[in-house]
Amino acid sequence: MNLDKICEKILAPVGGELNAESMQHLNGDQITLVAYKMLRDEVMEGGFIQLIHNGLGAFIFLNPFAKAMRLWGQSLDEAHLEGGKLLHDFSNLIYKGRKLYEQHSEALTQPCNDDEFMALYEQYPDFDELDDTFVEAEDEITAAVLRYAKQYLV
Repeated sequence: MNLDKICEKILAPVGGELNAESMQHLNGDQITLVAYKMLRDEVMEGGFIQLIHNGLGAFIFLNPFAKAMRLWGQSLDEAHLEGGKLLHDFSNLIYKGRKLYEQHSEALTQPCNDDEFMALYEQYPDFDELDDTFVEAEDEITAAVLRYAKQYLV
């Protein structure tokens, strides 16, 4: 089962989407898995700037998502499953992203047209390293997240 199918299965009983109402009926691991899918989809399409601009910055950076990734990695290590260190490193990447988010969120969440949005990438090049690091490791990170989900959620 792939990430999309697992998230669909998790969200189906709560109306098919993650929102304030549906989160009340999900546990922390389920919310974290769906949050990872949202992050992956946004970053793979347009990077962390797009994720923030589209309103997911607070959800990812101001909640315990990074801590959950670190704990998931620890659980994989304890179960002698591959990917624990990778999720720990991913957690550190999210913490780096949080620092940038806290510095630039006001500017990155302002309404803008397409040209102004594209200019954000030039104005905030600090996000390039985060984007590159995630994109290069996305297959392995997603595999580790799925390994955790299959071991503990499905």
